[in-house]
Amino acid sequence: MAPRTAEMWISTFLDAIAAEAGAARNTRLSYGRDLLDFTGWAGRQGHDLATLDRGAVEAYLVHCDAQGLSKATRARRLSSIRGLFRFAFDEGWRDDNPALRIAGPGRAQRLPRTLSGAEVTRLIDAARAHGRTEDERLRNHALMEVLYATGLRVSELVALTQATLRGDPKMILVRGKGEKERMVPLSAPARAAATAWLARLDDRADDLRKAGRPVPRHLFPGTGGAGHMTRQNFFALIKAIALRAGVDPASVTPHVLRHAFATHLLEGGADLRAIQTLLGHADVATTEIYTHVLDEHLRDLVLTRHPLAQKPGTGR
Repeated sequence: MAPRTAEMWISTFLDAIAAEAGAARNTRLSYGRDLLDFTGWAGRQGHDLATLDRGAVEAYLVHCDAQGLSKATRARRLSSIRGLFRFAFDEGWRDDNPALRIAGPGRAQRLPRTLSGAEVTRLIDAARAHGRTEDERLRNHALMEVLYATGLRVSELVALTQATLRGDPKMILVRGKGEKERMVPLSAPARAAATAWLARLDDRADDLRKAGRPVPRHLFPGTGGAGHMTRQNFFALIKAIALRAGVDPASVTPHVLRHAFATHLLEGGADLRAIQTLLGHADVATTEIYTHVLDEHLRDLVLTRHPLAQKPGTGR
């Protein structure tokens, strides 16, 4: 039986995604704010959550547009509403999801800024040579290789432990948003760079033990309380590496390299669902923006490979 009040619908839904999907607190707060606005509007219009139809959800989106809300905000609200009604359907509170087939405004169709394959190669080469000491150069090379090979968020990258990469693994376990875990493959160059860096860390560990000092457990140690390199230090380091590589530092951030990872995989023929898994996206809709990189590739494919596109006398 469906809950009697909108507040109970929302609280039960939020409790469920916290327990079952491991949704982070900020995610739950965002869902909660969106759904309170929607259910408040629905109540003022005389709608019941158990019976309102697709037209009501569409009318709410028109209302949001009239308020001047951005496309991104309206798309997020629709996603929250879809999630609520998907849960209601699974729980038997409704026999349909009235928001399921609503396309919504979508986000601005703009591909995230990315880097070419040649630019990434220059960045990796620069990282191998950047640093005042051999230790720093080995670390910087490992950082850049692992980041590009995995597409990790910077928070996930700096939190990696040395144990995660010991034994030259072809796959590593990563803990991402909402404490969700996923397996991510490592390329041969990334494994080689990580192995070289781990060997240097082991040498340093012996010296630290002899001196009676603690041995760091993170792959990229730092002096702060967390024990690993900070996001801020990594951000500054990438800018310096970009400068050395002759790539505009303004166009290089850890997130841009994550975009490059996804874009280059897609250009190489990777499946969108596979990229969603590798990136740790909860919803494939977040990953779908990368399909825009295929526009030119697909157009060329049709113009050059489709039998009706063949010139007379060249194949038909």
